[in-house]
Amino acid sequence: MIDQSRRLNSVEEYYFSKKLREVSKMVQNGEPIINMGVGSPDLFPSKNVINEIKSSLTNPSAHKYQSYQGLPELREAISQFYKKYFCINLNPLNEVLPLMGSKEGIMHISLAFLNAGDEVLIPNPGYPTYSSVTKLVEASPVFYDLNSENNWFPNLSDIEKRDLSKVKIMWINYPHMPTGASADLSKFEELVKFAKRNNILIVNDNPYSFILNDNFLSLLVVKNSKNYVLELNSLSKSFNMSGWRVGMLVGSSKNIEKVLKVKSNMDSGMFYGVQKGAISALNLDSSWFEDLNKIYSERRKLIWKLAEKLNCSFDKSSKGLFVWAKLPDNIKSSEKFIDKILNENKIFIAPGTIFGSNGEGYIRFSLCIDEHKIEEAINRIEL
Repeated sequence: MIDQSRRLNSVEEYYFSKKLREVSKMVQNGEPIINMGVGSPDLFPSKNVINEIKSSLTNPSAHKYQSYQGLPELREAISQFYKKYFCINLNPLNEVLPLMGSKEGIMHISLAFLNAGDEVLIPNPGYPTYSSVTKLVEASPVFYDLNSENNWFPNLSDIEKRDLSKVKIMWINYPHMPTGASADLSKFEELVKFAKRNNILIVNDNPYSFILNDNFLSLLVVKNSKNYVLELNSLSKSFNMSGWRVGMLVGSSKNIEKVLKVKSNMDSGMFYGVQKGAISALNLDSSWFEDLNKIYSERRKLIWKLAEKLNCSFDKSSKGLFVWAKLPDNIKSSEKFIDKILNENKIFIAPGTIFGSNGEGYIRFSLCIDEHKIEEAINRIEL
């Protein structure tokens, strides 16, 4: 047997990869599992988007290698999208980089900027991929605390009490996953000032702006921030295109150029039809989001009802695709709690601990589930 690389000793298989195998086995054995754990939209993309990919298949260029930077018209569509919704001007030639999902962007950015031994500020709780990718590139994660008392925003003065000399990147994510907390312009201005004081690149992972949120905000809106800021975005949640793998990275031309050096050595361009579908999605009218959020709003009301039946508390002002709920104080382990609900009630809910130690005592419900299934889940709970 050939030994695995040492870097693999620092990471484990993604929680959902393992847990969903267990859930799938239960389903295969005939158990009626209701899956509320994963944020994979169950709704379809726009008909315009589907028709666009269908019609693109007969284009003479459709099945050839594509540009590492994406179609010029896709970069233009991304630029116009940011101008329309975030009031930010981006040069489509060199300040926009289409990605095969924003998750690959986390790896590309890390490879582009981090050396072994560098440090990375990572939110706790937060998206587990920030930490795992940091370890894979042999940098060191440094977790900063988020909590409900500070509305899940970092205490920057506490962070600056640490030695930050080795920190190269700080990951942020607003609207925040898993908590649904949001940040306003003044908070973003604080973050950029922090980045400049400490010579740190801040990366905002921003895929939830359009879900149950009417305050669209990009970190790049802060004046003179481009040299210290990159932003990831995605069509997965906002346009029901998670399986298409379409994301984007925006920022200064110098920073985008660094990431492109990595990306161009790791893929051979996004499929032509996917890009054409993405262009169609980005050009949809704002009524698309209004209609989508009507559905999610009704689902969220039902999830709130389910959370109340489980004696959980939650913030009704939260944004995004999930409901982050606090368990009763007498429940000490969120993982044991969700396993009990899974085995007894056949409902899968994500435990807060998979997002970090500050997630203990919380659970996360996804809104990517039909209303009838949520009502069924409510009826299954007997406390």
